[in-house]
Amino acid sequence: MQDLRDAAMQSKAWPFEEARRLLKRYEKAPPAKGHVLFETGYGPSGLPHIGTFGEVARTTMVRRAFEAISDIPTRLICFSDDMDGMRKIPDNLPDPEMLREHLQRPLTDVPDPFGTHESFGHHNNAMLRRFLDTFGFEYEFISATEFYRAGHFDEVLLRAAERYDALMEVMLASLRAERQQTYSIFLPIHPETGRVLYLPLKNVDAARGEITFDDEDGREWTLPVTGGRVKLQWKPDFGARWAALDVDFEMYGKDHSTNTPIYDRICEILGGRAPEHFTYELFLDQNGEKISKSKGNGLTIDEWLSYASSESLSHFMYQKPKTAKRLWWDVIPKAVDEYHQQLRAFPGQTPEQRLANPVWHIHNGAPPESRMVVPFAMLLNLASVAGATGKDGLWGFIRRYAPEASPETHPDLDQAAGFALRYFADFVAPARTFRLPDARERAAMEDLAARLAQWDGGQDAEALQSMVFAVGREHGFDPLRTWFTALYEVLLGQSQGPRFGGFIALYGIEETRALIGSALAGELAA
Repeated sequence: MQDLRDAAMQSKAWPFEEARRLLKRYEKAPPAKGHVLFETGYGPSGLPHIGTFGEVARTTMVRRAFEAISDIPTRLICFSDDMDGMRKIPDNLPDPEMLREHLQRPLTDVPDPFGTHESFGHHNNAMLRRFLDTFGFEYEFISATEFYRAGHFDEVLLRAAERYDALMEVMLASLRAERQQTYSIFLPIHPETGRVLYLPLKNVDAARGEITFDDEDGREWTLPVTGGRVKLQWKPDFGARWAALDVDFEMYGKDHSTNTPIYDRICEILGGRAPEHFTYELFLDQNGEKISKSKGNGLTIDEWLSYASSESLSHFMYQKPKTAKRLWWDVIPKAVDEYHQQLRAFPGQTPEQRLANPVWHIHNGAPPESRMVVPFAMLLNLASVAGATGKDGLWGFIRRYAPEASPETHPDLDQAAGFALRYFADFVAPARTFRLPDARERAAMEDLAARLAQWDGGQDAEALQSMVFAVGREHGFDPLRTWFTALYEVLLGQSQGPRFGGFIALYGIEETRALIGSALAGELAA
């Protein structure tokens, strides 16, 4: 255990770097509350997207790294800002006309357009909790609505009324002149309409803990700041939440980074200590645009899990969090294969290397054995040429390539075979474009088929790969990748593909010869 801790204190893996920074926060004395508190925030204004999962996954990785270097207990809170007013209707929701009647009401007071939950906010919270539970995260869920209305925020809200001028000074310095005229850190919730009101205040009574304002119709109202009758604007709410909960660590996207000094100062004015932060780069859709809940662009968690394991998604989230990453369908196969490559490497690594391996962080130091004897990308190519519509068809080829494998002994491979068939049918098959070979390519492929007819080297993938290389060199392909591109485009209908020797070993010598014959006869291009 001490050896692990010593190695972790030196590891350059980003979760350990963050964990060590957090540990310094309590190098003089442990936290008075008895634990270190991690938090993730979620705005349920739209359906949860995959970036929300990434935030919880990455925070969990830092939490586990912290637990490896410290004996201080930890907690993780997932906080939903579901008391926020619904400012616009997301594009991907049913019954938008019904929702339009409830604009500006707290999300937990807006009817659920799906008809399954108490409100739209409750629906989105349930979705968030469901997919967080799918991944086995250990967390505590807090609803802002319940937090405000149950009085858990009251102490901080009363302090905000007392220190209103100092808080407003911080906020007004960040706003344009026009916005300054109407801004207040407090948003009253109209006692009659239930709408969250964005308007200037006439008075803040610190002694009584009350605010006075005129509504849109010019009627004057006075409300206490406690009990969920008002909420804070989102930037002050961020810092106030840190103060109320005594948060020690929170990560958020780059779009929040310019507000970090504001969040910190709000927290400090309200008597809290600003937490440690980690800013990650944003996820992009297929067009390079930021993923948005309101647009519904990018992938959902359910969509990823339709084509690959949850662990492959966690692996994708671990990689380079400070780099903006395109998150689209075509990243899935690579994520699956890289995850299993790391699993296979783990047993032979030194303690230091293991701590830098993503699977240590995905599985909290105890990764399983990979039984993926056939890469996911290869399964996709096998699905392409085998014409298999079910896993049994793929397993016929897999067993010949790896006789010791079976669905029972290799469950991860069996699961991947099913995913590969679905991914191929939905994304690969519709995009395939076969072409005829030119004269040099035809001669080389005829040579390859002839050599396969004389092949007596069994299903040795490396030997077959060397033979394919030799054919390309002897027929003058320079660089050699143009030879492999020709094989992929003529035989598989795509510009990229697997190590061809491994493909031949899996698909079969005679089957590959037949495939070449069909391509040269024009049957595939037709």
